[in-house]
Amino acid sequence: MWNNSLPLYRQIANKIKEDIIGSKLAKGDAIPAEAKLAKTYEVSRVTVRQAIKLLVEEGLLYSIQGSGTYVAHNKVEHNILHLQGFTEEMQKLQNNPKNEVLEFKLTDPTDEVQEILNISSNEKVYYMKRLRYADHEPFLLEESFLPVDLFPDFSIEVIKKSKYNYIENKGYTIDKRYGELIPILPNEELKKILQLQDNQPLLFLKAFTVFEDGKPFEYSKVYYHPKKYSFKFISEKND
Repeated sequence: MWNNSLPLYRQIANKIKEDIIGSKLAKGDAIPAEAKLAKTYEVSRVTVRQAIKLLVEEGLLYSIQGSGTYVAHNKVEHNILHLQGFTEEMQKLQNNPKNEVLEFKLTDPTDEVQEILNISSNEKVYYMKRLRYADHEPFLLEESFLPVDLFPDFSIEVIKKSKYNYIENKGYTIDKRYGELIPILPNEELKKILQLQDNQPLLFLKAFTVFEDGKPFEYSKVYYHPKKYSFKFISEKND
């Protein structure tokens, strides 16, 4: 059944790929447990584990500790020139978005936050840290600061849903986002939160968003899962 041209675990990985396609498993579907795969392919569980690890590294599968291994999403092709919230973007792709609030508090603004949001040192800001999921997969980690004076009734219930929907429902018009996107190496916290298997660089966005009158209302830091996102844009040549 197997040959010596490739390491056995790579042959098993290729076979798992074929079987995923053949059984028409969809994103988010669980694959059989290690023991069942070992019995099916007549190899050791160690070999199966190596094969699954390879497929996780390739982005075809993802694992949840204590739950199992699942078929991963295709990469989201994110248009960096189009401003939209994560919830809106995932709903358009028919992915089921979910927000896990890791931290939410009122705090004093740092010098950096004061400068970006154009506020004084005695004005409080909301700080939130959210892990954003699509169909139970972690896609990005977001940290945001918003002025309390603009949104006095802002709450943890709001950020469990769509922050931008809340803001627009208050009558504000969100206009532009200014930011920079840079590659960074994940620290141990990011690797744990985003369930990263290695030190693959991820994209880090620092940005602030303004209303149509130019007033900044949000400063964000976003860490994108390197295997869940690709960024696209269209360049036009001027004559």
